[in-house]
Amino acid sequence: MYQAAIHKNLFKRLLRGLVALCIAMLLAGPSMAAGQLSNYLQKVQPQQIFPGATRFGEVTGDPPIAPVFRGESLLGYAYLNSDVTSSVGYSGKPIHIVVGIDPKGVVRGLKLVDHKEPIVLIGIPEAKVVASVNALIGKDLGRVSAGVEGPPQVDIVSGATVTVLVMGDSIVRSALKLIRGNRFGADAVAPEQSSEIRKVDLLRTGTSDWETLVGDGSVRSLRLTVGEVTEAFRQAGQPAAADRPETHSPGDRFIDLYIAPVSVPVIGRSLLGDSRYEQMRAKLKPGEEAIVVAGDGAYSFKGSGYVRGGIFDRIELIQDGQGLRFRDRYHTRLPTLAASGAPRLREIALFVVPADFGFDIAAPWELQLLVQRSAVGRDKAVLPYNLSYVLPDAHVTVEAAAAPSPVEPSIAEQATPAEPIPEGEALWVKMWEMNRVSVAVTMAAVLVLTLIFFFQDWLVKRPALFAWVRRVYLLFTLVWLGWYANAQLSVVNVLTFFNSLVTGFHWEFFLSAPLVFLLWGSVAAALLFWGRGPFCGWLCPFGALQELTNNVARWLKVPQVRVPWGLHERLWPIKYIIFLGLFGLSLYSLALAEMFAEVEPFKTAIILKFAREWPFVVFALTVLAAGLFIERFYCRYLCPLGAALAIPGRIRMFEWLKRWPECGSPCQRCAKECPVQSIHPEGAINVNECIYCMHCQELYHDDQRCPHMIQVRLKREKFMALSTPASRGEAPAKTVVTHKGAPIRKADAAPENPV
Repeated sequence: MYQAAIHKNLFKRLLRGLVALCIAMLLAGPSMAAGQLSNYLQKVQPQQIFPGATRFGEVTGDPPIAPVFRGESLLGYAYLNSDVTSSVGYSGKPIHIVVGIDPKGVVRGLKLVDHKEPIVLIGIPEAKVVASVNALIGKDLGRVSAGVEGPPQVDIVSGATVTVLVMGDSIVRSALKLIRGNRFGADAVAPEQSSEIRKVDLLRTGTSDWETLVGDGSVRSLRLTVGEVTEAFRQAGQPAAADRPETHSPGDRFIDLYIAPVSVPVIGRSLLGDSRYEQMRAKLKPGEEAIVVAGDGAYSFKGSGYVRGGIFDRIELIQDGQGLRFRDRYHTRLPTLAASGAPRLREIALFVVPADFGFDIAAPWELQLLVQRSAVGRDKAVLPYNLSYVLPDAHVTVEAAAAPSPVEPSIAEQATPAEPIPEGEALWVKMWEMNRVSVAVTMAAVLVLTLIFFFQDWLVKRPALFAWVRRVYLLFTLVWLGWYANAQLSVVNVLTFFNSLVTGFHWEFFLSAPLVFLLWGSVAAALLFWGRGPFCGWLCPFGALQELTNNVARWLKVPQVRVPWGLHERLWPIKYIIFLGLFGLSLYSLALAEMFAEVEPFKTAIILKFAREWPFVVFALTVLAAGLFIERFYCRYLCPLGAALAIPGRIRMFEWLKRWPECGSPCQRCAKECPVQSIHPEGAINVNECIYCMHCQELYHDDQRCPHMIQVRLKREKFMALSTPASRGEAPAKTVVTHKGAPIRKADAAPENPV
């Protein structure tokens, strides 16, 4: 008892210290995020980004830029890519590059000043990555801004494709924004102003078949054979890549690629069907658009970058010289196309174009396909193929454009509104409004679960009803919360939250995912009342999948394995070791931690619904197969999220699970029947391992199975048997019975033992 009190006090001190540290980091967060260009210019010599430069001028403006001089002569300007546009890479953190650009918009130099990319840190030389991005030096982005040329591409580095593409895209996008904001003066070529405005005709209704959609240009296609791609590599001076075709027959289909904007009503209803189209429109936020990309053949337009790093590295949306690489959070897999006569295609993807890209769906745009082949050693050769798209006139309305203002405002002036933006216009508020139905369903589900817990005694006294309540709730958690809404919490959320406390905390980031935010809020509240059990046992879609599949296995008479207590006691700490390893790794590199967080099969089984590369699918199926014999095998021994929740779960304020004095000594029934063996043989419940299935509470009230309750029932029945005649006011019976040959009255006979 004395040692327990010491440990408890020590835990409280550690907890207070952690809270104080978090508060300090919260307060320090905003200050750490300011002054990026000024800080990083201290790591750069002027001549590194401008040949012959001698000094930097004063940093001015928003986004900040700094003039670069040779003596008193202005050469150009320096800026930080991450100050102007998103440059989040594989690691989940920005890649910081100082860019030197002259007043005409020509890139003069680049300096990679900071990054957390694990691919570069642990394997591929940084110099090789920098050399590939240096292909942008000398490119005239002023001409790109004017629409005279397409955006330049960087050289692909095998193994670091995502990182290199993000670096190149961020440099081009940031330069174009500054050029169009007139931040470099009037020498850079300005984009031409159109004399008319094209808008999507939202009032046009109806549907079309596949042949009509392709015929009128609503669906555009790119078709290549293996031989055509091989010849293109040969003409590009890449004989090694030309000698490594995808198939042996040159006439085989390399890819049939189709694109279409499905946020256009007629096209969307035709390709998605009315129901899926309405669902998509309900989820699209203001300023967002949606396109469908579909393909078939030997080459996949998806690739594997989105699996490893969340980025589709083989396709890029291009408009007005700006490029957008899609991330997995903007992707939905479609099984088929609804249009009559549509071919069966191997890959069909629905992509949402985020509002901050500024995509004009009625204006011309392109989808660039990067064809990658292995070359010499680990190097890759890359060929770009551009598929252009112009929305047919039948889907648009045309208006005359207003006369342009004589002076183009700067970016800082554009960012300053004439009137204050109302609070309700915040992006996260709009996201909650757009997801109000899902938010309402989730809040109702949490409320129902709360009622289940508060009225648990009434429910567990009716085992048959409680069993159905639990199965239905788990089915809802798996199908709606998991597979439909993709609201699966992950240990990555825990690592990201702690990381945000260190690098700069912003509520808007977490509020932008309404269902995940609601679930985390519910989990935080539940930790105070019940510990980690409400989430792990009720709200985790993968946990629900394990339990439901185990229920089916039991119904099919699959033998169940009970792990010996000694072995079980040594296995369950594994998940805590995994969590601590991931947490420590996240302090060094969040990207590496996210990679190793694939120990969670949640993304494979719930988010991507097993539509993933085979190693991930095999791992998820192996874990589920183990759960057929050992209930919730993954939850018990491997889940780092469960371990992360168990630690703060120790601060719960109430004890809701009831126990009898006989529990554990001598009775072992609850311990033997606990589905996850969270009850110690001595009778104590280990709340760190408890999933709050309430099976022990069913036994607690069951007077047919619980030894304590059996004794209570027998005593009650004996008392009732003794008191029944008197309670009814009956006269003593006069019937004569024989007792050892002597007649006696029944009323005089000794009562029978009711037991």
